[in-house]
Amino acid sequence: MAAQFGRRLRKGAATTAVAAVAMAALSASQAPEELRSQRPASDKSSAPAADTPIDGGGSYYTDLPPLNTPGKPGTSTKLPGGSGAKGPAEAGIPATVLDAYKKAESSLAQSHPQCRLPWELLAAIGKVESGQASGGRVDAEGNTLQPILGPQLNGQGFADITDTDGGAYDGDTTHDRAVGPMQFIPSTWQTWRADGNGDGERNPNNIYDAALAAGRYLCAGNRDLSVQGDLERAILGYNHSQEYLRTVLSWLEYYRKGTHEVPDGTGVLPVNSSNGSGGSKTGGATTPSGSPSPTPSGTGTGPGSGSGSGSGSGKNPSADPSEPGATPSGTPPTTPGPDQPGAQTPAERAGALSADGGREFTATAGGEFAESPRVLVKDKAGAPVAKVAVRYEISGRTDARFPSGATTATVATGSDGTAAAPKLTAGEKTGDFTVRATVVGRALAAVDFTATVKPRPAPQADAIARTGDTPLKAETGGEFAEPVEIKATNGGQAASGVAVTATMVKSADDATQNDKGPYFKDASGNPIRTLGTLETGADGTLKLPKIYADGQAGTFLLRLTTAGGGTLTIELTVTDPAPQPSPSAT
Repeated sequence: MAAQFGRRLRKGAATTAVAAVAMAALSASQAPEELRSQRPASDKSSAPAADTPIDGGGSYYTDLPPLNTPGKPGTSTKLPGGSGAKGPAEAGIPATVLDAYKKAESSLAQSHPQCRLPWELLAAIGKVESGQASGGRVDAEGNTLQPILGPQLNGQGFADITDTDGGAYDGDTTHDRAVGPMQFIPSTWQTWRADGNGDGERNPNNIYDAALAAGRYLCAGNRDLSVQGDLERAILGYNHSQEYLRTVLSWLEYYRKGTHEVPDGTGVLPVNSSNGSGGSKTGGATTPSGSPSPTPSGTGTGPGSGSGSGSGSGKNPSADPSEPGATPSGTPPTTPGPDQPGAQTPAERAGALSADGGREFTATAGGEFAESPRVLVKDKAGAPVAKVAVRYEISGRTDARFPSGATTATVATGSDGTAAAPKLTAGEKTGDFTVRATVVGRALAAVDFTATVKPRPAPQADAIARTGDTPLKAETGGEFAEPVEIKATNGGQAASGVAVTATMVKSADDATQNDKGPYFKDASGNPIRTLGTLETGADGTLKLPKIYADGQAGTFLLRLTTAGGGTLTIELTVTDPAPQPSPSAT
C-alpha cells in the first residue's frame, strides 16, 4: 500500500484509463428549480447499463492519505472532544458533514443492526467522491452551496446513461450525471434516496440525505461491514475498481486512527502536483490537469481493471446490490467458512426456523413495542446457525413500522443462531397485525408473530375549577348572562383533551338528572340537562354552552365530572322577574 501513497485516483475508467475531462459549468444559479424535489420531473426510464457503478464513473481526483497518521497509536477512532481538537489538516472533517455521517451511522444501527456500518467508511467514500462536499461547502441544513456534479455520462470515457430524471437532479436532459456529495446517478438515487435530516425531503444535494442513502446502499444484501469480505464487496459495489477500493480503504484506516472537526467550508481539498488545484466536482467548470497517462488496454493497473472493456465499468447498484462484485485480486482473502464458495451457505445450512421467546406483543397507539419478535435458526442436527438472513415483514391493516418507516427488515443471526427484529413502533391504528419471519433464500416454514395496538388511555384530570367567581344568576324564562368556564388539571398541570360531563343534578346528595330548572339546548333547540360530549382545550380550559332558565325559580346545581376523578358543583340561581311599578294615579 505504501507504493500507492504518491498517486492520484481516477475513478470509473475501464481497462483503458481515460484522460482528464472538463467538468460541466453548472453554477448554483443555473440549477433547475426541480433540483430539490423528491421525484424527477420526467418519467423517462432508461436504465443504467448492468456494469455501471453507483456514480457512473465520475472523474474526481483525490490524494491518498499522508503517511503520518492523525494521532498516536491507540488513539480513539471517534471524534476527539471539543472544538479545539488538534490534528493534521487532512484529518479534519467539516462539522456539518461529520454530523451527517454520524447521524447516518446511528440511524442504520437501528434499521440495519447486522450491518455495523462505521461512519468512518462514509467519510472515506465522501472524501473520494467529493472531497467531503467540496471541503464542507454546505449550509446549516446540509445543502451544498453549489451543485456537485459529475461529467455527462455520454459514453465518451464514461458510462453511457441516457437521461432518466428529466434534468430534475442534474440539470441535464440529455444524459445523466452523478449528483451531490456522495455522487449518485439520478436513477440510482430513486432506488436508495433517504431523508436523513427529517425535513420531509430526499435531496441528493443534501449531505444528511446523501450519507444515509449511501449507508443504506452499502448495507444492502445483508452485509456485515465488520467482515472484511463484505466491506470490500460493498465498496466495489459503489465503484468496481481495485484502485478505488484501495483508496477508500486507505482513507477508512486513516480516519479510524483519529479525526477532528473543522468549520464548514475549511476542509482540505486534493492538491494536483502539476498546478496546485484539485479537480473537485463543483458547480463551476473545472479541468483537472496532471491527469494520468492512458494505460495500455488489458494492463489491469487502473481503476476498474479486470472488469471488461466497457467504460465506467462496475456493478449497477439498482440492479442487485447484494452482489456488487467479488473481492479484488491482490486483496487478502477472508477466512474460509461455511459461506465460502464450494461450501454450504448459512441459508443452505438452515434446517429449522422457530420463535425464540413470545409470539404476542402489545403496545399503545403512537408508542413503541417494548419487545421485538425474535427467531432462532438451527441446522438439521439442532445446532444454531450464524449469519443467516432473516426477513421480517409487517402485514395487516396497520401503520406500525420498523425504523425509517420500513415495513420490512432483514437481520442476520448471531453466533447463537438468533435474530431479533428492529424496534417496532406502533402507529395510530388500533387492532391486531402480523409480523412474519422467513429465512432469505431458504424455503423453511415461516414464523408469525401477533402484535396488538391498543387505544391510548383517555386523558384524565384529577381536579376541575371555575376560572371566574361571578355569581351565576338568571330570571325565569331568561338566560344566564355570565358564561361558565372551567379549567381541568392533572397533578397540577393543565389537562388537555379531557372529556367532561355536565349534568343539572337534583341535589348535592342526588346526582340524578333534574327534570326542571336550568337547561342547555340541543342542535334542534330542545331543552337538555346533560352534556356528555365536552372536551377541554390545549390549555385545559372549557367554556360551556349557554344556559337557559325555565319558569321554575330557586337554587339549582350543575355538576361537572371528568375522567380521573375531577368533580365540580356550581350553584345556579333563578329568580322571578322584579315586579313592575304600578301606573301613577291621576
